Amino acid sequence: MSITIVNEEIKMKNIAIVTLAVALENEKGYSRFRFLATVLSKYYNVDLITSSFQHWEKKQRDRAAVDAMNTPYRIMIADEPGYKKNVDFRRIYSHKVAVKNIIKILKNNHYDLIYCIIPDNNMAASVGGFAKSHGIKFIVDIEDLWPEAMEMISPFSKGLNKVLFGTFRKTAYKAYLAADAFVGTSDEYRDVPKNKYGILQKPAITVYVGVDLDDFDSGIREFSNQIEKKGDEFWITYAGNLGASYDIGTLIKAGQILYSREQKDIKVKILGGGPCEEEFKSIAMKKKCNVEFMGYTPYRKMAAYLSKSDILINSFVRKAPQSIVTKIGDYLAAGIPIINTLASPEFRKKVEHDGLGRNIIAEDPEKLAEMIFEMKNDKEELDKMGKKSRLICEAEFDRKVSYLKIKDLIDDLLGENL
Repeated sequence: MSITIVNEEIKMKNIAIVTLAVALENEKGYSRFRFLATVLSKYYNVDLITSSFQHWEKKQRDRAAVDAMNTPYRIMIADEPGYKKNVDFRRIYSHKVAVKNIIKILKNNHYDLIYCIIPDNNMAASVGGFAKSHGIKFIVDIEDLWPEAMEMISPFSKGLNKVLFGTFRKTAYKAYLAADAFVGTSDEYRDVPKNKYGILQKPAITVYVGVDLDDFDSGIREFSNQIEKKGDEFWITYAGNLGASYDIGTLIKAGQILYSREQKDIKVKILGGGPCEEEFKSIAMKKKCNVEFMGYTPYRKMAAYLSKSDILINSFVRKAPQSIVTKIGDYLAAGIPIINTLASPEFRKKVEHDGLGRNIIAEDPEKLAEMIFEMKNDKEELDKMGKKSRLICEAEFDRKVSYLKIKDLIDDLLGENL
């Protein structure tokens, strides 16, 4: 008796990752979804669907350059006209055009699951509606809170805000209602559908934005020797966006207080750019302090700056609605203590419980100056907090490990774990 074994090819499931904001290779911006696409492409056929317009550089992408990128996933580009400002009616219109073109891409391809980022709320609602009507599993990744974050920086009147942002709430609700599961970049974000919209009994996990730890460490090795730091200097560093949510003004004023108290070895380094950059520079010019604006710094070089710093600042205004933001993974990877002013209960608790640094109230230059001086004069405690920060990063923020939780969630939804 002979036995015939038939080898059937296992067909990989098709997944679309949909986002209007992703930094592709050699671009400025947010690399999270590029990394996620790489991780998931080991297990699925992955399409990364994004816009023709590069959000951080405010320009159209070079299609030929995108086509030439060698990635383990397919990059699909949806046409978008673009905009000049982050808070602008043109941005709303531009995103609407992009969403229509994203839906066209989805219609022309077969997907078993769509992984969509919110914001943009209208995009998530439209893609969610498409997924639901076509029997496709749908995950919403909650990256930021719209309209909450936009209301805080809106130049419009309260009456117009109510009308405009009421639409954002409606589309957020539609997106959450259509979802089969949620991923939040913090526990607070993860629980938004339940706590703010009353949507219960859907799987939800927390996966921090995190950091590509291998790339971060490689950047330190490559650029550390290019960054000069005098032996007696004590660096206080902020890295990230210079926007209305970020309280750089208080950091500058704290620098002035320390300078006036003969703490002239304390240097404030500000890495990054944004809509409020000139305003912050103007504040610094009027103050006698050691503040240096470094401008946009390529990621790997930024890693070296962070690692040479003595304290890292997570500086937000009091009303900022953010939670565990992108820069935290980088700060922890550097193994440097943090001073945090963000009001997020979740992050403040984490800073305290995990020994990552110190929490203070926002918008108080005197308190910030006092905390910097206190920490500067306790080298042993600084070292302890820095080591704890790095260990927490390796355990909870390293993308190559933490993003596998998203793969497990997808497996559950697609029945791959049965």
